Amino acid sequence: MDPTVARRDTASRPQPERLDPALVRLGSVLVLGAVLAQLDATIVNVGLGPMADGLDTSMATVQWVSAGYLLTVAFAAPLSGWLHKRYGGKRVWLASVALFLAASALCGLAWSGGSLIAFRLLQGVGGGLMQPVGQSLVARHAGPQRIGRLVGIITVPVSVAPILGPVLGGVLVQWAGWRWLFLVNVPVGLIALALAARIVPSDTGERDTSVRPDGIGLTLLPTGLAALVYGLAQYGQGDGGGPAQGVALTVGAAFLAGYTVHALRTRRTPLLDLRLFAGRGFTLAGINTFLLGAALYSSMMLLPLYFMQVEGVSPLRAGLMLAPQALGSALITPLAGRLTDRHGPRAVVLAGITLTVLGTLPFALDGGAPGELLAASALFVRGVGLGAVVPPNVAATYTSVDRTQAPAATSARTVLNRVGGSVGTALLAVILQSALAGSAAHGAGAASAYAHTFRWALALGALTLLPAALYPRRAPGKD
Repeated sequence: MDPTVARRDTASRPQPERLDPALVRLGSVLVLGAVLAQLDATIVNVGLGPMADGLDTSMATVQWVSAGYLLTVAFAAPLSGWLHKRYGGKRVWLASVALFLAASALCGLAWSGGSLIAFRLLQGVGGGLMQPVGQSLVARHAGPQRIGRLVGIITVPVSVAPILGPVLGGVLVQWAGWRWLFLVNVPVGLIALALAARIVPSDTGERDTSVRPDGIGLTLLPTGLAALVYGLAQYGQGDGGGPAQGVALTVGAAFLAGYTVHALRTRRTPLLDLRLFAGRGFTLAGINTFLLGAALYSSMMLLPLYFMQVEGVSPLRAGLMLAPQALGSALITPLAGRLTDRHGPRAVVLAGITLTVLGTLPFALDGGAPGELLAASALFVRGVGLGAVVPPNVAATYTSVDRTQAPAATSARTVLNRVGGSVGTALLAVILQSALAGSAAHGAGAASAYAHTFRWALALGALTLLPAALYPRRAPGKD
């Protein structure tokens, strides 16, 4: 082929927009809020026992330190889209980080189980707002041509945070005490507030002060989500499907059904815009977001318990044994973002899911626990898979909607991810408890019970392949 013609053809092709330093700085600042919210979803898992001892309360009570946080995140996230439009993204993001910081400090100073749970619920409100608002600000400024690469850069800490949570939690509990599981948020949040005040551009001109809250939606959706997640979380505690759990699940389902009818018929902007799901691309991304949340958060509950109960290690050692998974995610996420922009989301997300499943396989085999080398290698592969999944999934969400729909899309994505995590965690908790009930609590019996539960985790991960296979094959703007 004539080199001149080849150069002319190359020049005629649409070139990707450059990631200018200002955009990278913006994303880097906003991602600090997402890191805080994601880290807090898993960091407390290894510290629940010391919390119960330190506050002289029961494990049944202190469990709500974790469950309550997810409940309020699911409650608050649907409000983010309306608050963003009404008051502006920068203002809402700064306020949510400030609320999260204040609640974190109060959690660290808690004097009883009840006070800790109350402050944790307040912390969940801030966490439920700052992550989706920050993501929608990033998506609006990046645009569809640059979102994959930008996500690949700034979501390294976001994707690693829930995986790194047990590692950091084990270190803090061992060397500083459980209160620092919350106090560690304060210096990071103060830095984020100071930087955001200078770097994040004001969006006053994009605010719509005429937007009024969706009162019916505010009643139906958060209440339905809270009741549904509460019922699933209680069922996962092992008490079975008693009357209280059954009532909660029924009320949750009824309220969510009522909200669905309301959201599709109202002429106002609904709290969570279900009309986004009319688009095939957003529907596929939403289903996969739900399933990926279920697979991620359930495994973050299962893996530390596995190492402590089957391997018999301390919380600190259990957290450190998960370090290869965090390393794998950190190494691959930037590359996954570039590959998404170049080749489209389908191939990247399918490869990531496949690696995640392969990395889980050794824990699902009968015959005892894998050796330390095999476990570390498997977790590294699993981390690479999880890191490869995040950028194409986020990019597929935002490239399927207009820029003006970014706040609503982010709100929907956050709700799906957190509710998926609650459902997956409750499902695996029930399966694990049932398997442990018929075997010894330690040794070979426990190993067999965990292997059985990990097989369900494998099936959950493999299920995400179905919607991912229907993702767009090519990157946006490419023929």
